[in-house]
Amino acid sequence: MDVLIFGDTLRSPELRHEVAAPIADPFLYGEHHGQAFVVATQLEETDVRRVRPDAEFVDVEELGFDELIASGMHGDDALTEVALRACARFGIEHAAVPRTFPVAVADRLREGGVRLEVDAPRFNARRRVKTPAELEGIRRAARAAEAGATAIAALLAAAEPDGAGLLQLDDGVLTSERLQAAARDAAQANGATLDELVAAAGPQGADAHAAGTGPIPAGAPVVCDLWPRDRASGCYADFTRTFVAGADPSDDVIAWHGLCRDALARVLDAVAPGITGRELWEIACDVMEAAGHPTQRTKRPGEPLDRGAPFALGHGVGLDVHEEPAVGRSGGDALVAGDVVAIEPCLVYPGVGGVRIEETVLVTEDGCEVITRFDHELRV
Repeated sequence: MDVLIFGDTLRSPELRHEVAAPIADPFLYGEHHGQAFVVATQLEETDVRRVRPDAEFVDVEELGFDELIASGMHGDDALTEVALRACARFGIEHAAVPRTFPVAVADRLREGGVRLEVDAPRFNARRRVKTPAELEGIRRAARAAEAGATAIAALLAAAEPDGAGLLQLDDGVLTSERLQAAARDAAQANGATLDELVAAAGPQGADAHAAGTGPIPAGAPVVCDLWPRDRASGCYADFTRTFVAGADPSDDVIAWHGLCRDALARVLDAVAPGITGRELWEIACDVMEAAGHPTQRTKRPGEPLDRGAPFALGHGVGLDVHEEPAVGRSGGDALVAGDVVAIEPCLVYPGVGGVRIEETVLVTEDGCEVITRFDHELRV
């Protein structure tokens, strides 16, 4: 089946995978009988030819864009009309499109007689095995994540507890917001953006979606989850560590941290082509359940779980921070060499907090390579 993708490469991972250049304006990418083509403005021609010299480049003006604008048509509508004309030019009658294909463009192509079939698995599969450029981008993003974690750990290590049990630094209370700002600056200095991240202390760390706010208590676990995006490639890494500063962690937190490290080690030993994401998740569940903690596997169907190991074990990482393959109870697909996945065992308890450790991992022909590099020490 032929392929069509319409969008820009800053927001469409499917398109960025095919045309590995940062292009902010929408354009059409297609394949007819395996031959790639790009329909875009002359402003994009140099970048497109640089990264896809095998693709035929067609300027929108060759397909009547000037005349459409002169007739009073809005620019977006003119690009949509050009996309239909491109389908006629290249003989596209039936094409697979990703879930993100714009509705307005799809409607016009269908009106013009082009059959479109949303085929998410096809596009997910195309992106599973990372290109060399994507893999280098993931490695750079991992270095940015490590730099962010280093900045956070340095602030925590330099802080001292005050009489109220809070960490103080430079005559002020150390806050999650200050940790987050330091991590962003470090990622930026390493060629990545880090718009969102987690630096959540104490009970906030039990909520996977809590970014963290306010003062850092001495002795509380601080969950630091960073997913920087490499500016050059658009690729992510995903990385988490848990730190304790200013006082000794509780016995529970020490035990949870040890279980997460154990689960991570066992899962990494098992990562290889052919194993499924669900099988990896089962290994982590075995570790947590043997120590008496609930998991998604032990909970009743339909009943929410907010403690123990209530989340999936991981996910694919690349041009999206969360992509295929799934690494959890829905992870039925076997891993393949070239997959990049995040592995993140956790234990959390409301009112107390939690522990999470996460690595970004490349699946190799005979096992795996851990791309992220940072020690697992709990105390800083």
